[in-house]
Amino acid sequence: MGELNLTFEIGVLVALVAILVADLLLVVKRPHLPSMKECAAWIGFYVALALIFAGVLFFVGGAQPATEFITGWLLEYSLSVDNLFVFIVIMAKFAVPKKYQQEVLMVGIVIALIARAAFILLGAVIIENFAWVFYIFGIFLLFTAWKQAREDDDEDDGDSFIMRTVRKMLPVSDHYDGNKLRTVVDGKKLFTPMLLVFISIGLTDVMFALDSIPAIFAVTQNPFLVFTANLFALMGLRQLYFLLGGLMDRLAYLHYGIAAILGFIGVKLIIHAIHEAPLEWIPGFAALEKIPEVPIWLSLSVIVVSMTVATVASIMFPPKPGTTHSRDADSHRQHAGSHGERVHAAQAHGTVGAAESVALGSDSGAATASDLDSRVTRQDRRDIEDRTRYNPPS
Repeated sequence: MGELNLTFEIGVLVALVAILVADLLLVVKRPHLPSMKECAAWIGFYVALALIFAGVLFFVGGAQPATEFITGWLLEYSLSVDNLFVFIVIMAKFAVPKKYQQEVLMVGIVIALIARAAFILLGAVIIENFAWVFYIFGIFLLFTAWKQAREDDDEDDGDSFIMRTVRKMLPVSDHYDGNKLRTVVDGKKLFTPMLLVFISIGLTDVMFALDSIPAIFAVTQNPFLVFTANLFALMGLRQLYFLLGGLMDRLAYLHYGIAAILGFIGVKLIIHAIHEAPLEWIPGFAALEKIPEVPIWLSLSVIVVSMTVATVASIMFPPKPGTTHSRDADSHRQHAGSHGERVHAAQAHGTVGAAESVALGSDSGAATASDLDSRVTRQDRRDIEDRTRYNPPS
């Protein structure tokens, strides 16, 4: 057993990229809504492939790279699950036809890999020359963990602003034309809403990369292991979306598990920074240097335990109706298209017009009022506008 050599790393990357390209071509050639059995089979394949790769790392490079890969892979996989919440919201908000959701997800994965590869290369160079950057990474992850625990949902306003800006700059149609990005309406060439979907997915990928890359650098500073852990974590994300999409709103406490992981990794990074870039000018700093580095096995244990506890707690102790967590879950269902009760209530009061009623799939008939009044929230109005735009009445 020895160190990983360049030939081995290049061979592995070529093989993994070939698998990813084959998966992409399969989606392009045969767009469809995958069955639960198909999704489970693909996820099982990618998980088995990751474990086999860990075994190869063990025999080629020893226990350390194998353990670092497994820990980094589980860390990135855990953080990638959080992506699914946002993907579900984006798919529902733009009413992407289920037949083409696989293509959207695959494009999103490719964008994510490109963004993460760039961050990994940049991060490796910065870490090599500026060890004190671990302090910044650690503080940033602690802040991210705090936000994750609070589960702020303010991102939607920023996303809407970006979409409005794009619409002002580019001509976008109100209808999808299959999976095309361009279409012709009344002799004019326009972009389809699919462009907005890709932009939203791409921006989401970049934002998640800002969280995940600093986190995995706390596990290993080997760029090859960092990239392969990200690659394996993203490989099965498309199938996991379809397998767990309907269950995501039940995982009410998942964000606490992710917050615990990010918080732990943030502390680990700061401890690592204390050893790598000691701030001797601070009185009493020498005492901090006595704190031991966090071992890999402890990081792996925290990741597994945090996700397991959060998942089991969500299933066994679901939040009661009316609680904060219940409202958060309702919010996810609302974004995913399950806000019928609020719309029907608005219709009963005469606050939803006929076009909105048809667009939302209601069968209770047209209403008489043309405007939304104060009984419908700003989010209802935004959802109705999006639904009307991308699911126009026939």
